[in-house]
Amino acid sequence: MALTALDPRTALVVIDLQNGIVAMPTQPHTGPDVVARSAALADAFRARDLPVVLVRVSFAADGSDTVPGRTEQPRGSGSLPEGWDVITDELSGHPGDIVVTKRNWGAFHGTDLDVQLRRRGVTQIVLTGIATSIGVESTARAAHEHGYHVTLATDAMGDRELDAHRNSVERIFPRLGETGTTAEILELLAKTHETPAS
Repeated sequence: MALTALDPRTALVVIDLQNGIVAMPTQPHTGPDVVARSAALADAFRARDLPVVLVRVSFAADGSDTVPGRTEQPRGSGSLPEGWDVITDELSGHPGDIVVTKRNWGAFHGTDLDVQLRRRGVTQIVLTGIATSIGVESTARAAHEHGYHVTLATDAMGDRELDAHRNSVERIFPRLGETGTTAEILELLAKTHETPAS
């Protein structure tokens, strides 16, 4: 399905493009490719005075604020490297951006993301980031449940497992919103949102 619309108040929400996560191998798009496409979208949103939200995941050094609960798959243990949770240079350094720190997979639960968006009159979000099937999908599901229109930039995300990425893109995302490439989103943004006169 082709992209149909971008609401007048659409925000870009970038998931976990931080040093430690971008350095991991991802498929089908590498961390640097995901960052570059997300940065192109962020520049276009900023040029039109549309909100850019940079979401990062971070935990206390002792792990005391990680999500509790039993899981079959063991969780990582040990200390994380210094600076692993710092947003990449290509995206950081813009004072007008909103930075949200999460402790979960998704960016809504336990954060002020919904409040930040609603205060700005946002009715739609465009999502990018890593990992497709974890942070991005969890955020997309919550955004849909919160009543936002959801657009997913499928070439501006990657996953550690190709099958997991494909499952999200082909089976889950079409049920939550609309999918498109970075180029398609930029083209629609240019057609529907003028840049303010300088």
